[in-house]
Amino acid sequence: MSGSLRLESVRIAIGAGTLIASLDLDVAPGECVTLMGPSGCGKSTLLAYISGALDPAFRATGRILIGSVDITALPPEARQVGILFQDDLLFPHMSVAGNLAFALPAVVRDRAVRRAHIEQALAEADLAGFGERDPATLSGGQRARVALMRTLLAGPKALLLDEPFNKLDIALRGEFRRFVFEHVARRELPMLLVTHDEADALEGGRVIRLTELC
Repeated sequence: MSGSLRLESVRIAIGAGTLIASLDLDVAPGECVTLMGPSGCGKSTLLAYISGALDPAFRATGRILIGSVDITALPPEARQVGILFQDDLLFPHMSVAGNLAFALPAVVRDRAVRRAHIEQALAEADLAGFGERDPATLSGGQRARVALMRTLLAGPKALLLDEPFNKLDIALRGEFRRFVFEHVARRELPMLLVTHDEADALEGGRVIRLTELC
């Protein structure tokens, strides 16, 4: 089980302006906290700070911890933070299985073990037998499920969701939202979701409006 994702006195500014004045947050394993607010209030910028991909134009202070580990100064590849965007970002030159294999940690070297991980991920995504398919032949919902499984195969300790449901139609949106919440809760990962839509928030989950923090 992963530890909690904790933000301690996080402040983000750009130029003379402050996006987030001070944020303290503790996201428990298996919990989804939703961040809402108007465009430009710092939602995606906060996720970038947590993942280690913050544009140098921004100034950020405060600590980021997963469990007892302070990841604030670690490079992105060492943070073990997964992120899912509204675009699935599947590699068009790779098969579905190739996309999934790309995420497997380098320490998983045995071919049979790697294949077993990929086959399990495909089965969990209801895509058994789709490994050799070109991602371009998949539906939007299928591509979204592959993108999530690829992120989870990397073994993250926390998951960030940057409006991942935004480009799906209403029917697929609800189905994929349930798929994401079920799989993340099963792995007991702390999760931060950025969205403009109240309906995307996990029912009964915490919602933080960043405009109230600026």
